[in-house]
Amino acid sequence: MLGFFFLSNSKMRGHSTAMAVAVLLLFSSHMATSNTESWREILGLQKEKVSHLHFYFHDVITGKNPTSIAVAGANTTLTSPTFFGLVNVVDNTLTKGPKPTSKLIGRGQGFFASSSQSEISFFMAINFVFMEGKFNGSTLTMVGRNPIMHKEREMTVVGGSGAFRLARGYAIAKTFVSDLRTKNAIVEYHITVIHF
Repeated sequence: MLGFFFLSNSKMRGHSTAMAVAVLLLFSSHMATSNTESWREILGLQKEKVSHLHFYFHDVITGKNPTSIAVAGANTTLTSPTFFGLVNVVDNTLTKGPKPTSKLIGRGQGFFASSSQSEISFFMAINFVFMEGKFNGSTLTMVGRNPIMHKEREMTVVGGSGAFRLARGYAIAKTFVSDLRTKNAIVEYHITVIHF
């Protein structure tokens, strides 16, 4: 504001104009630094840290209580070798160990869509909602491409809430077990996330 006032009320040329611009830039830089510090203080953000999370994602398509439900598909989806066009909404359990009876630590809520005509690959948008331990009440949002026949798949952590505000990172998914008859699967996740 001061820099703008200085420029608008001066009839300067050449060297004096350059000085005025320099003053404006310095003032703007100071304001940006002050704003950065103040918003971090307002949000109660500390120094950035790195967390590593490990859990199992139970994708249950069939059985008494499916947690992954098909909600859309094209006329050609069922005849497509890659299920192209299939959209599933999920509310899958996240557990500490691979067994369905392992300790529940949260839910994986969101959707996936079959988005490739050449291989079975899903576009995934999932919120990991944690219900246990120091991250209880916090969420992480993961988005990415998941070619499920690959041994390892990497997806992006794009944000979060609670302890994971302004989070960024990546998730490595590995199929722990998959049943071709029931189409149910357990997927192991290793997530590395930078957050405040």
